[in-house]
Amino acid sequence: MNATIENILNVTLLEPRQKHPTIFVRFDELNEGESLIIHNDHDPKPLYYQLIGERGNIFSWEYLEEGPEWWKVKISKRNLGEKEETLGEIAVKDLRKAEVFKKYGIDFCCGSKKTVKEACAEKGLDVTKIEQELKQADKSLTSRPIPYTEWSLDFLCDYIVNTHHSYVKQSLPDLVTYATKVEGVHSPQHPELHKIKSLVDEINAELTAHMMKEEIVLFPYIKELVSAKKNEQVLHASHFGTVQNPINMMEMEHEIVGKNLEEIRRLSNNYTLPSDSCASYSLLYKMLDEFENDLHLHIHLENNILFPKAVELEQN
Repeated sequence: MNATIENILNVTLLEPRQKHPTIFVRFDELNEGESLIIHNDHDPKPLYYQLIGERGNIFSWEYLEEGPEWWKVKISKRNLGEKEETLGEIAVKDLRKAEVFKKYGIDFCCGSKKTVKEACAEKGLDVTKIEQELKQADKSLTSRPIPYTEWSLDFLCDYIVNTHHSYVKQSLPDLVTYATKVEGVHSPQHPELHKIKSLVDEINAELTAHMMKEEIVLFPYIKELVSAKKNEQVLHASHFGTVQNPINMMEMEHEIVGKNLEEIRRLSNNYTLPSDSCASYSLLYKMLDEFENDLHLHIHLENNILFPKAVELEQN
């Protein structure tokens, strides 16, 4: 009982000038893995940023109660050997949490190596709000996610080709056609359509060549890795060296396409239709939005699951 009492601090009983210094002293006294629960009469969010600034990313922050009378926050000191999860690692564990990232425009596929804190700092987002939504997602998610991480790599290669490459190949001609059509009709009133059309053309060229390289070079090699491992055979050396070399190129190309789509979203104000839009205008934005969503999953499966596992398989 005493230990529990010692780990709770009611800061409303302290003078204003004593609040943060007292919290810092109590936090510094924590051993790794221990927690301090703060009770306050308002949101102590400024404390979060002060802790980050003065102590670094060595703690986790969890709201236990959020007003209107009391705010209770559990601050836990991380173990020194504990590494904070990246966006990609969070999405790999449960892709349904990626909906939180999508909501705030956080790139969990091309920018998968960043932490939540780093991504929020870059975009000027409230990290405490997003981390809280991720924790709430843990409690609200009930359906079982698709077990991509459990699939064999050869099966995952085929799935990506049959599902996502197929979708891209079917969608790109229509995207180019409608981007050209809408630009021709509406660009005098909406000059941003010139740039959108140019970006769609770049995406078309980039992805067409990109998918060909994956289907002809990279994916067959990954399948050979799987077969050699399964049959305990020695794999012949490839002309490109290790699998990491083509993977580096694929990830770079993913980033190029991802940035182009992000720029289209910015130019279109998140695919907001102007008052003088026509049916083709509406269809173009709808297709671009769907295409971007599909590509996020497509790149996630490759960058965060297929590629790291292929590197590990080759090394072992």
